[in-house]
Amino acid sequence: MDSRKLKALLRNWQTYCLGVAGVAGVGLPALALSSSVGVGGIDALRLHSAPYFLTGEKIAIGQVEIGRPSQFGLDKVADADLPVKVDRVFFLDQQPTPNQYVDGHAANVASVMVSQDKTLTGVAPDAHLYAAAVGPIRGRSGQPEECFASQQLALSNGGDLRAINFSFGESLGRDPRPDAVLDGNALLTLCIDWSQRVHDVLYVVAGNQGGGGIPIPTDNFNGLNVAYSRAVDGQFAKVDFANLSSEPDFRPFRSQVPESNVGDRRSVNIVAPGSQIEVINPDGDFRTVSGTSFAAPHVTATIALLQQWSDRQIRSADWSLDAREPMVMKAVLLNSADKLEDAGDGLLLGMTRTLYDESNLTWLESDAYRDRSRPLHSDLGTGHLNAYRALQQLQGGQWSSNNSVPVIGWSYGTTESPLPPDLPRTEDAVLYQDYVFDVPLQGGSYLSATLAWERLVVLNDENGNDVYDLGESFQNRGLNNLDLYLMRAEDDNIADSVWSSISQEDSLEHIFTQIPETGTYKLRVVYRQQIEDELAQDYALAWWAVPAGEAN
Repeated sequence: MDSRKLKALLRNWQTYCLGVAGVAGVGLPALALSSSVGVGGIDALRLHSAPYFLTGEKIAIGQVEIGRPSQFGLDKVADADLPVKVDRVFFLDQQPTPNQYVDGHAANVASVMVSQDKTLTGVAPDAHLYAAAVGPIRGRSGQPEECFASQQLALSNGGDLRAINFSFGESLGRDPRPDAVLDGNALLTLCIDWSQRVHDVLYVVAGNQGGGGIPIPTDNFNGLNVAYSRAVDGQFAKVDFANLSSEPDFRPFRSQVPESNVGDRRSVNIVAPGSQIEVINPDGDFRTVSGTSFAAPHVTATIALLQQWSDRQIRSADWSLDAREPMVMKAVLLNSADKLEDAGDGLLLGMTRTLYDESNLTWLESDAYRDRSRPLHSDLGTGHLNAYRALQQLQGGQWSSNNSVPVIGWSYGTTESPLPPDLPRTEDAVLYQDYVFDVPLQGGSYLSATLAWERLVVLNDENGNDVYDLGESFQNRGLNNLDLYLMRAEDDNIADSVWSSISQEDSLEHIFTQIPETGTYKLRVVYRQQIEDELAQDYALAWWAVPAGEAN
């Protein structure tokens, strides 16, 4: 055992987590980081070696926190052997002074992503990590500074940052809006929806809603919110009891309503390991932590692995730059998530675990499975992160609605309305695009399909310099409404669809349903409603189905 780990085991581990956190006492940790990254967790370790060799090499990701991880050459606490290598650190948009705002929580989060320790290997150990500290905010909202620091990261690495991790947030109690609610209009929430669209970077947010926590910016539309799982018999397969769901039933202190999204929109997109995770401190010591703060970086770093694969395909195959789009990554990750363990016959798409919610129920027992207007499970989102399955989803390749498509793939498309926005939409005038499967699908098998698009947020750029400056604001221009249908190939009326996802409030749709009988099917993307002056809408679609005759 090396000296750092020995020292860590002799101290009283104390979890410092701005998200929902547990505390691990003295003693051997229940699980190491390598467990959450391995086959019982997100199954990313197998992607590090042959035949994939995906370690995040040449891919840049970011991290915004109150503090920051240590950096060798700048901070005294960091030595040359520190296994967590950070490419660049900032205080807002400037280089920090030595030892300024070095923080254990930020270092722990960074280690989940990029640790090169042999026993505690991170998800993407060779990714380039850029970290920005906001600094302590006392007695007021820090949202302007948090937005400013996020923009600095988004512009780093020549403007080529693929994902930014948010393992912190803001409370409603400090939001300066009168009677603030989670309606997507807090400055920081608007900021990340704007930045994601403008800077082509996917924001991954620790999913804390509930009572007096840090719910802003979990009411975002364009990013990914992450809940956390705990291990059962060596496999991360249950949402942790300490997790805060999309629909809390209690009121936090000094609040008139529970801290949940306004309307019917749910906040949890995906689940990742976050309970009893062994991580690395700024000085290289180890400790064990729990919380959504440590689930989110599993997702952020998985994006680095997928982006490394995408870059290879862009260089060597016929993929376009669409493979780098945040919405493509979002659709791929959500659509490949584990819901129900496959029995070995392939009918459940080769999923590796059954994920249980806080009531020990599965996806099949949820309203998300029964209700076409609810694309997300309140506790589980679309399921549990599986990096290996996400790569399989991505490897299905890029396709368009112009030709028939294989049973696994993704598309980055555009719908454009022929109607002015002030005219009422009729059923005959609804614009749609069909993705027809090139082979019959197996009756009794399951199909998964995810459609994602972005809310339009614009910067009120008072000085015309095309960047956010402290004191500026954002405008929510609204959200186009797209729907997703599974139909028999010969049908044309959506009333005859096998199943659909038709939320009126979300920026994504998700179908997980059983194919009723062997036959030829198609997915239809429908442009239902448009916002003012926005006739075109880009979207990403990912799908996974079982061809007839190939189930075991």
